[in-house]
Amino acid sequence: MHPYIRLFDLSQKVDYRTEVLSGLTVSLALIPEAVAFALIAGLSPLTGLYAAFVMGLITSIFGGRPGMISGATGAIAVVIVALAARHGVEYVFAAVVLAGMFQVLAGLLRLGKFIRLVPQPVMYGFVNGLAIVIFMAQMAQFKTVDGAWMSGASLWTMLGFVVLTMAIIWGLPRLTKVIPSSLVAILVISALVIGLRIDTRTVGDIASISGGFPPFHIPAVPFTLDTLMIILPYAAIVAGVGLIESLLTLNLLDEITNTRGRSNKEAVAQGAANMLSGVFSGMGGCAMIGQSLINVSSGARARLSGIVAAVMLLVFVMFAAPLIERLPMAALVGVMFMVAIGTFEWASLRTFGRMPRHDVFVMVVVAAVTVIFHNLAVAVLIGVVISALVFAWENAKRIRARKHVDEHGVKHYEIYGPLFFGSVQAFKEKFDIANDPKEVIIDFRESRVADMSGIEALSRITERYREAGKQLHLRHLSTDCRLLLKNAGDSIDVNILEDPSYKVVVDRWT
Repeated sequence: MHPYIRLFDLSQKVDYRTEVLSGLTVSLALIPEAVAFALIAGLSPLTGLYAAFVMGLITSIFGGRPGMISGATGAIAVVIVALAARHGVEYVFAAVVLAGMFQVLAGLLRLGKFIRLVPQPVMYGFVNGLAIVIFMAQMAQFKTVDGAWMSGASLWTMLGFVVLTMAIIWGLPRLTKVIPSSLVAILVISALVIGLRIDTRTVGDIASISGGFPPFHIPAVPFTLDTLMIILPYAAIVAGVGLIESLLTLNLLDEITNTRGRSNKEAVAQGAANMLSGVFSGMGGCAMIGQSLINVSSGARARLSGIVAAVMLLVFVMFAAPLIERLPMAALVGVMFMVAIGTFEWASLRTFGRMPRHDVFVMVVVAAVTVIFHNLAVAVLIGVVISALVFAWENAKRIRARKHVDEHGVKHYEIYGPLFFGSVQAFKEKFDIANDPKEVIIDFRESRVADMSGIEALSRITERYREAGKQLHLRHLSTDCRLLLKNAGDSIDVNILEDPSYKVVVDRWT
């Protein structure tokens, strides 16, 4: 049989062997994280595993980014931990279903395109902070049950196997890429630990993963307004955090694979997956950047790998729990360490002396907030807000006015730079109303009226010239600027000098 088949996407070739092996690797890496995140939220380990299965399966089939892996995540666990503690797991299920509805609505309204507003420094900070978080999250595996750090033989055994795992992942691709190096590393380390009966931490030391098929279960909560008011804030935050993390992961994988995913389709798939997770006893989730990078670095580029990962995870839970619980955590920690190293954008460090200082500041702030608060969505929002404020400040300083009086005694103000809320004050200071002649023209050939603040500024300037007994005209307004003035109605009174020879490029909104 030819090594390539076609699956779901008729425009894309799929390497069957690579997809299956990569999916198997990802399924093994999903288990400890799903269990850990469920415990963080104060829920049963199976709640996290069921979420990983449902989220992974649905988004792999219907999502907008082939190769991206979804499941239970720390960002969602942090949001729902308070709800679980105060009201119980049934309210968590209800909140997850409602969050899914919000995400589906966001996709249908095509809000996914707004992820394009995330600047590159924010992406650098997000990726670097996430790499540090992934690395630091593995430190818990170097602690004993009572919370103390390992020491002596147990520590050296753990470190030795972690280093060996990383060495295999680093070195094997230089010899062959037939089998994903992460899978080989897990199998080799597991064979050594189990075969030689070496005493080291295993998956079973975290929690039991034995269970059955996810049970269908309508959340047992009162269908009342009071219930809605309880779950609404949590559902809104879960929906927002999940979409931001998923779409940022989608963008990151787009850059790595040099392809383009579909953000709105991914939003709908994430929402549908959360709705099903809530009714199949799962805690909900979103895209998992660590497991997605494992998948992509193993060579997976299609939907099959995610499907295999989800199905194999359920197979492990239902039929192979005793075996999987014997897997050494050192192997999985080593895999995640290599993911962290690969995730960090090392090239960004070389830009410190080349990038504008405000971009470096944004990158560092986003990374710091990600590391300190473990909240990727908040970090990204802070970065976007800072970037927007810096952009506004920089553009506010660029407005200029060239002045001259023509042979007819008419004074011209040629405006350069955008007229918007940030530049309004500087714009007003350009005019000498008291000493200007009877007729004045403001030329916007090199400028644009961008918002209501700009319209209001024009209105005030017009009023001041009228009070001084002088006439003001506007020239070379672009079509969209004139539309803004028209929409302002009676709130502004200006004379627009038409210039039929002037052509302007108008943005098309899609």
